[in-house]
Amino acid sequence: MTMTKMTTKKFKLPHTFVLLFIILALIAAATWLVPGGKYETHLVNGKQLINPDSFHYVDSNPQGLVALMKAPIKGFVEAAQIIGFVLIVGGAFAVLQKTEAIDAMIKSLARAHASSRFIQRALIPVFVTMFSIGGATFGMNEEAIPFILIFVPLALALGYDTVTGVSIPFLGSQVGFSAAFLNPFNVGIAQGIAGVPVFSGWGYRLIVWAIATTVTVLFLMWYAARVKRDPTLSPTYALDLEKRKDLPAGGVQDFHGMTGRHKAVLWVFAASLAVMVFGVVHYAWYIDEIAALFLGMAIIIGLVGRLDSTQIVEGFMQGARDLVGTALVIALARGTLVLARDAHIIDTMLHELMPLVQSSHPVFAAWKMFGIQTVINFFIHSGSGQAALTMPIMAPLADLVGVTRQTAILAFQFGEFTTPMIPTSGITVGVLALARIPWITWAKWMIPLQLIYAVLALALLVPPCLMNWQ
Repeated sequence: MTMTKMTTKKFKLPHTFVLLFIILALIAAATWLVPGGKYETHLVNGKQLINPDSFHYVDSNPQGLVALMKAPIKGFVEAAQIIGFVLIVGGAFAVLQKTEAIDAMIKSLARAHASSRFIQRALIPVFVTMFSIGGATFGMNEEAIPFILIFVPLALALGYDTVTGVSIPFLGSQVGFSAAFLNPFNVGIAQGIAGVPVFSGWGYRLIVWAIATTVTVLFLMWYAARVKRDPTLSPTYALDLEKRKDLPAGGVQDFHGMTGRHKAVLWVFAASLAVMVFGVVHYAWYIDEIAALFLGMAIIIGLVGRLDSTQIVEGFMQGARDLVGTALVIALARGTLVLARDAHIIDTMLHELMPLVQSSHPVFAAWKMFGIQTVINFFIHSGSGQAALTMPIMAPLADLVGVTRQTAILAFQFGEFTTPMIPTSGITVGVLALARIPWITWAKWMIPLQLIYAVLALALLVPPCLMNWQ
């Protein structure tokens, strides 16, 4: 017994901050080995696009110890928008929680869940599908972050675990984004750059989205049922024991329903989400507008919930204060991209990967494109950013290797299947920090699902190659 405890302690996995700093150090070391390179860009329809024939080597800019130490603060500056968004949304949700409306909703759902087999079976499929639709249509991505604060306590109250609570909004939106059929931020931009009619080929993409979302739903339902039967199977079992102490006091048996004040607060919250969706879809709202919306929501919810000004401010400040660690994690994650970019090695790595696409059969070429996009996704997580960087090269390359441009775009989309797992994604590590799940714990849990996504991507790239999908 003693030996087991000593071994466990000896091989204790490092903190997320340590893991990210190790990655930073490895990238800094790589900048001394990888030569600098650059693609020239030109302006097309207001967008800076890369000229695929313009690659040339440039003087490298190796990143030393000073650059390594400066990377986190540079990452903080470059990720200031999303960091500010997280802090404001966290503060807004703290005001919402202070009204106790969320506590009342959780108790109501828990009571209904205990008595209704329909709700038991429909909860995960309905919500995962809703978030997936958001990712597939208006590019829901960072917007899923605030929902972690709702679905983690809800999952715990219903007898599931933190992993389930995180997965419903996070994996739902991410699988929708990766298998999108009408997402203007990845499909629309990529098709425009590749010279393909925007949103063409949506029929097959809709099938892809339905399959990917169904697979995610089935996996989560299987996992949630397994954990509900035996909570010790959860990788966050010990963490959840502590979290359950912070759940709303009192059992559902003593709960007599939501008050009119609770319902009014939740209606304001629901209306705010509806406005967010409308603004994103019709007015291309992004983080600035959404953060402003949540700030306004916090004020209105505080007034409707009958909180005085001091309670609103104190609640907001406490919510933002609780997410300082999340802000630092996001800054470290963005620092990895800063180092690679400042060293001028991103374009070089992209250039060296291109010849690997050549293959004797279009299917193999498409698979290689998927592999390359997966590697690139480790460094660049913006759908539009990846499209702007890779599609000017991948589109003409697809013509040369016998792969249609639609297929090349689909391979580009599938590269983002790894976003929920990679530690360089600010969204991923931010979500995990918010849920207090160590990255290594989440990554180990994600491995089976990540393998399923990989196999799914390879299989779904075959029909477009065989039918010459245009």
